[in-house]
Amino acid sequence: MTRRQVSLIGLLICFALVGSTFAAPQGGKMMSDPVTGKWSGDWGPSANDRNQIVADFKLEGKTLTGTITPAGGAAIPIQKGTFDAATGAIHMEADVKPANGAMVHYVVDGKLDKTVMKGSWNHDNRKGDFNIAKK
Repeated sequence: MTRRQVSLIGLLICFALVGSTFAAPQGGKMMSDPVTGKWSGDWGPSANDRNQIVADFKLEGKTLTGTITPAGGAAIPIQKGTFDAATGAIHMEADVKPANGAMVHYVVDGKLDKTVMKGSWNHDNRKGDFNIAKK
């Protein structure tokens, strides 16, 4: 073989290795990002005061969008959301207007660990935690 042929074969092997990094690992399906999808769990100000929620997230780059729907309530759009893949950090903000009150601005910070997201939320002088899992 000539040097040119050896170089060409080496280059093709490099492309094959790089391509396999992005290839589907199981059954021809591409792996999706760890955040996009449906999630469910609960949130509340204490261990005894919990509220069920369902979330539908979509990740585009570092921007997190979607909705959070409390049991029996209307979907709340995420107005500002981010996800840092390097640290697993999640940040979300949303405004909610209760039927009998003024607008409430929620700030939510958490961490993703595989298929579970846990963290804290706050608004005004109220604080609590949340725990949701990917469906």
